[in-house]
Amino acid sequence: MSSTTYSLSDLKIRHLLPGTEARFVHSESMTMAFWSFDPGTDLPEHSHPHEQITTVIEGVFELNIDGETSRLEAGDVAVTPSGAVHSGRSVTRCRVIDAFHPVREDLR
Repeated sequence: MSSTTYSLSDLKIRHLLPGTEARFVHSESMTMAFWSFDPGTDLPEHSHPHEQITTVIEGVFELNIDGETSRLEAGDVAVTPSGAVHSGRSVTRCRVIDAFHPVREDLR
């Protein structure tokens, strides 16, 4: 298998929700999402079969997983299990990276 490298600035920006910008990289078995959130942006409640690891790079983000809300700041990491109901809200302007396993075909 050969390696592939990307520059984030070259990846297509997608606006999946108002107040967001997202860029995605997919491998054979996982997806990485690079998000920018405007302050006060709500991420609606949802679930999916993918495991998800969320890392806040910049700003403050409130993440609710199965009814428990955590306030995540730069450097904080949260794990969302497969099937867990979750939602979120950017308290400030945020940059967040999500890793999903397996690959998110719906985000290709």
